[in-house]
Amino acid sequence: MTANTKAAAMPVGENAGASGKADSADWHDELTELQQRRQWADGLGGAEAVARHHDNGRLTVRERIAALTDADSFQEVGKLAGQGHYQDGRVTHVTPAPYVMGLASIGGRPVAIGGEDYTIRGGSSWSGDRKKGGQGGFVEELALKYRIPLVNLIDGVGGSVTSAKRRGHTVFPGVHGFETSVALMSVAPVVSVVLGTAAGGPAGRAMLSHWSLMVKDNSQVFAAGPPVVERSLGHKISKEELGGAQVAVAQAGSIDNVAGSEAECFELIRRYLSYMPTNVWELPPALPCDDPVDRRDEALASIVPKNRKKPYDMRKLVSMVVDRDSMFEIQPSFGRAIITCLARLNGKVVGVIANNPMIYGGALDGKAARKQTHFIELCDTFHIPLLFFVDVPGFMVGKEAELAGTLREGMRSVYVGLQATVPMMTVVVRKCYGMAGMAATDKNGIGLKLAWPSAEWGSLPIEGGVAAAFRREIAQAADPAARERELEAELRVLASPFRTAEAFGVEDVIDPRETRRYLCRFIDAAQIGLRTTLGIKSRGGVRP
Repeated sequence: MTANTKAAAMPVGENAGASGKADSADWHDELTELQQRRQWADGLGGAEAVARHHDNGRLTVRERIAALTDADSFQEVGKLAGQGHYQDGRVTHVTPAPYVMGLASIGGRPVAIGGEDYTIRGGSSWSGDRKKGGQGGFVEELALKYRIPLVNLIDGVGGSVTSAKRRGHTVFPGVHGFETSVALMSVAPVVSVVLGTAAGGPAGRAMLSHWSLMVKDNSQVFAAGPPVVERSLGHKISKEELGGAQVAVAQAGSIDNVAGSEAECFELIRRYLSYMPTNVWELPPALPCDDPVDRRDEALASIVPKNRKKPYDMRKLVSMVVDRDSMFEIQPSFGRAIITCLARLNGKVVGVIANNPMIYGGALDGKAARKQTHFIELCDTFHIPLLFFVDVPGFMVGKEAELAGTLREGMRSVYVGLQATVPMMTVVVRKCYGMAGMAATDKNGIGLKLAWPSAEWGSLPIEGGVAAAFRREIAQAADPAARERELEAELRVLASPFRTAEAFGVEDVIDPRETRRYLCRFIDAAQIGLRTTLGIKSRGGVRP
């Protein structure tokens, strides 16, 4: 055995010195202490706290990271951070900082990932020389400087009034502000999943995301919790009533999607990120496609009823055009008059905005307009072409619609659409009227509009438009109802999409079964132009 082999075989602390004797200056004690400190960090808040956490149906933050990321890909940063306890100058224990974070991979691509450790002080903020997580923390800086996606695993309530007692003074809001969080919105995808109760700063971070989700019956999110609400307003309310999924997802739209379990959350995150580029300097990842470009689904020829007042399944229609099983819906339970989803055509990522004739006949209300606006910003930021499947009679009307600010929300969507730089293509399935119809067309690009034979368009739907434009003539007729029907029939002849096609006012009227092939050709061609816009942003990314 050689001298080198002998040295390699010796345990730590028994390296041979020049004289052949053990070197008394080895690092055995320090390395042993390092391993002990890592073990304390792995133990989180202790066995009892972890057991209580599990009893509430929740994984620990370390278990969550392991379940979400690629196997053995997590490189933790700041594992030794925490509060040390000493006796006679020797460490007896370290209470870990209640935040775990670092670098990992999801689907083979790097991400920054971090989350609160609820088993230690409920995941409340920790004061050290440098923040590990939260707004302005290391994990956000890692995502920003390396231009990689950020995944926030949120399970904490942020700051506490006890911090003033510890410091001896109060501090202005925003000492640890949202500057980095906001900057990330125009650089790389940010995903936030609320896995417990989130209030204060963690709840704010959930809003500053490109996509967010929570767990049904096990997650809540709000600006301040029930004790503050009761003290401030005198209202006694439960956490679920205040910020559960039924409120945050379905009614307020402050969180985008809801999952039935943590495992489902992680699967949804992996799938969402598969549509996203690593940052705004890259295109979304294209995948090999075994779904024929020229596939013709015969059901498309009859999916739109001849009765113009009868609804149909727009989700089914879209699924027959895009690549099979590629639809990933965003905010399915909020603003239901609009369907927004990520999908693929010939393996390339597209963003789909489709009117839902089963809700308000497809009319655009305030919530649906808000949803459409956010989705346009998302797709425009990450170079995702937009496809509109249009069946909209206009903005929602009536007193409730006016009180909800529908007109302002709708025009904001028109405004954002006019600012967007990604390619847009419009398929008019049935109705395309008024300013809501304007919000579904491309005014600054090539303006490609395809119409099905069932399509119709104009400033107003013929029925209401005739009643308004010919009000006096109808009222003076011997049979007002009959005269109104006559006028509608006269105008309906002029509303044929073929007449507009003759004037090249619409680029093509197509057989519905040809839609997939037509769109795939243009999406494939658009990739070349998209590459020239990488990293170029017309505004500050996506607003919360």
